[in-house]
Amino acid sequence: MELVRDGKNRYRLVRTGKMRVDAVVYVNEVLLPLLRDDKSLEQLAHAAMLPGVINPVVGMPDIHEGFGLPIGGVMAVGEDGVISAGAVGMDINCGVRLIRTDLRVREVPVPQLKNLMLTVEDYVPTGVGKKSKHGELSRRLFERVARTGVRALVEQGVGAAADLEYIEEGGCLAGADLDAVSREAYKRGETQLGTLGGGNHFIEFQEVAELLEPALAERWGLFPGQLTVMIHTGSRGFGHQICTDFSRSHVTAAKKYGIELPNKGLACAPSNSPEGRQYFQAMACAVNFAFANRHLISHDVGRAFADVFRKEPEKLGFGLVYDVAHNIAKWERHGGRKVLVHRKGATRALPPGHEDNPRPYRETGHPALIPGSMGTSSYVLAGTERAAATFFSVNHGAGRVLSRGAAERTISREQFEESMGAVLYNIRNFKEIVDESPLAYKDVDQVVQTLAEIGLTRKVARLRPLAVIKGKD
Repeated sequence: MELVRDGKNRYRLVRTGKMRVDAVVYVNEVLLPLLRDDKSLEQLAHAAMLPGVINPVVGMPDIHEGFGLPIGGVMAVGEDGVISAGAVGMDINCGVRLIRTDLRVREVPVPQLKNLMLTVEDYVPTGVGKKSKHGELSRRLFERVARTGVRALVEQGVGAAADLEYIEEGGCLAGADLDAVSREAYKRGETQLGTLGGGNHFIEFQEVAELLEPALAERWGLFPGQLTVMIHTGSRGFGHQICTDFSRSHVTAAKKYGIELPNKGLACAPSNSPEGRQYFQAMACAVNFAFANRHLISHDVGRAFADVFRKEPEKLGFGLVYDVAHNIAKWERHGGRKVLVHRKGATRALPPGHEDNPRPYRETGHPALIPGSMGTSSYVLAGTERAAATFFSVNHGAGRVLSRGAAERTISREQFEESMGAVLYNIRNFKEIVDESPLAYKDVDQVVQTLAEIGLTRKVARLRPLAVIKGKD
């Protein structure tokens, strides 16, 4: 496939064959060679073949091969276009929230940090298939959570109503309907609220290591040496089952509507068809569940802080900076028209003054949260007007360079431990998390710099990892 330089840190995939629009990918000279290591470019080209797709299909600097659209892919379609589960992803609304405290890392000795990790693990189940420790609450509120997201928890006294202004979409994507969800998905969802899961999901304790825009960072409640918490998880088995169900059924739907699929991973239906509307309704349920899942985990992390530091979370300055989605499809306005933006492994980053910013961030633009790989820095960014070129989207992390299998085969214990440095982690057997080693990921500094260098983002703060809680696959 022919890739042509189209400006600094931007390359265009030459339109060929059945591509309806261009595909562009944002990488710098360091990341460029990695594009040839998988099928991510081919997957971008396939997305550019779908009906109603709007120019261009976009690849983020952390792009790598996925199922359907590559991870780190953005695809927008018009009202006459399609909706695709494979362009949203298996873990619907996998996302990140950042919590600040008034604690300084120098005031928290390592034994106390280890105690905090253990206490969080007592409250939050980690690993694939784990069930909620809020079993009765999870079952009782599941339907309300699916319809109304975080508000269902706030009404039960979990968090405050003000938290809703610090969550993308106010913690609820409109249009959810549980009638669109299969019985299997329902059963998987009602027992998993407040659980972390496995894979790349984590709860990480971090230090604000560097303020890159001090005035803005301080306005967002960040200061040097501050102890923060980052939570990365999504809709668990609920969202996975919904994606599985519709990735299958939309193969049939595509045939019904005469849509030629470039690959089955991009199975789709017209967004205005019964099948398309049903997927959106089901996806919105999973989006709302994921927002609520991170919110309940935050509540439990706050309980752990209270136990360890013997103060109520509010007196520790425990508060939400922001919560962003990664895998989602939403109706938005771009270029004066209504479009359905699929972000798969991509983060929305609205500029200052944009009307869709939540009220507290209307003047500054909301924080875009970019987690690094386990053991490396994470970033807090701000979007700019130039990000209109990507439908106001930026990367969602570092992006893999090794598959999970390749990481398990090639990374030794010594290499893993060296890559982690002084960062604490909760899994004793390194083989259970070696696939999440920093060695399996791109250099997050290069990934973040790629968009910052050309003015699509502004780097606000860099966060250094101290300790990470992971779940077993």
